[in-house]
Amino acid sequence: MKAVNILLLCVLGAALLSSVLCNSGNNPVDCCFNFFKNQMNKSLFSSYYKTDRRCSLSGIVLITKKGRSICVDGKQPWVKTITDFLEKKSR
Repeated sequence: MKAVNILLLCVLGAALLSSVLCNSGNNPVDCCFNFFKNQMNKSLFSSYYKTDRRCSLSGIVLITKKGRSICVDGKQPWVKTITDFLEKKSR
């Protein structure tokens, strides 16, 4: 009877673990939930990337030279200036 209980517990644990692993793989890793609004100097940044299309807000994450991430609205003209600058710099 003890062996059956242990086997049942192992099967149940494996089922729960597999469902958790499957669900966590489908979510976007990095999303913006609000945007930094103030204009910033383009020389502060080293790179950028766009948020995942599955995020509720479509944005751009600017990476500072110190490694910090800042979410900004890609539709803002000053953000476009920074991303264009970083594109030219990386070529």
